[in-house]
Amino acid sequence: MNYDLAMMALEGLARDPINVRIENNEIVIEAAAASFKELARLCLLLGGAHSTDDAFELAPGAHTDAESMGLRLKLRYEA
Repeated sequence: MNYDLAMMALEGLARDPINVRIENNEIVIEAAAASFKELARLCLLLGGAHSTDDAFELAPGAHTDAESMGLRLKLRYEA
């Protein structure tokens, strides 16, 4: 996985955090367009991962709003 690209995406989310909440039995993710772009970049990096770096933690107050739940994007290995 490209560590530098991942760090750039996480820094972008730190500048304009996303909001993650549960509302009416569904998970709602709200963000500015630029933040969705950074989230998509992280997902693409995970999709192309061939290393042991298989997850990103989006921390409340850093990459998500302070009130948001923690969010982990994790690659699932299929057999």
